[in-house]
Amino acid sequence: MRTVRALSAALLTLGLAAAPAAADASPSPSQDSSDAPTRAGTSFRTATEIEQEQRATASGSTGDYLYWSFPADTGQRPTVRATVKLPDTHAAQTWQIDVYDGLRRRQACQYGAQTRTAAANAPSVDLACVLRTVRAWSEPWANDPLPGTYYIRLTATGVPTSDLGLPVDTEVRADSRDIGGSAAVDGSLAEPLVPGIATTSGEAQENAAVLAGLEPEDGWASGWWSDRWVWTAVGGVLAALAGVAGYMLTRGAGRPSRVPPAG
Repeated sequence: MRTVRALSAALLTLGLAAAPAAADASPSPSQDSSDAPTRAGTSFRTATEIEQEQRATASGSTGDYLYWSFPADTGQRPTVRATVKLPDTHAAQTWQIDVYDGLRRRQACQYGAQTRTAAANAPSVDLACVLRTVRAWSEPWANDPLPGTYYIRLTATGVPTSDLGLPVDTEVRADSRDIGGSAAVDGSLAEPLVPGIATTSGEAQENAAVLAGLEPEDGWASGWWSDRWVWTAVGGVLAALAGVAGYMLTRGAGRPSRVPPAG
């Protein structure tokens, strides 16, 4: 009977532990397309801000540098995709998408077609860059992705002189996958790497313009919950059950056998 009660308590504990994880796993609603930006910046300082899962479009010219920025938080693995619609007539062109963090450090792509060459007269070219998982903290000498603002730069790297200035239409989108406790580290930044966030403090910061104003929907470091908490709870429950089972076995083995006295 006691074993049954212990098992019931363990299941209840697991249910309570898993509930927040299930809530965090629910997909976030996509941004309203009517509010999507329709232009791009020409430098880091003028980068157009976009939310994650928001489709942004912009018109430009071949040879221009186009910039966007988006927020990425701890535990997320961002994926940036871009599509360039080329003019009807053009020579072969090479396009490239680069991603930089809040310190303007270029972040390497784990995989994806970061650079592609469009054949002559091709209608469009698609690019993608999957970054490493954003860490809560890193050594100063490391180049690990950290929470904060990320910049997208789209440009043509190999364009014949005859194609410079031709009109193009672009489309970009940034999404993230929550990795969870497998990427968790001990430590955290005092502030996310958002340009301008550390230039003022207190009440002055509320009235000061910052270079990047977007943040995750639930605020920075919203991913404090991870499946490490679930596995820690599971380990504790299993250890408790093992202790109860061991106690029951040793208690039963230590009892003297009751043999009726000889007549």
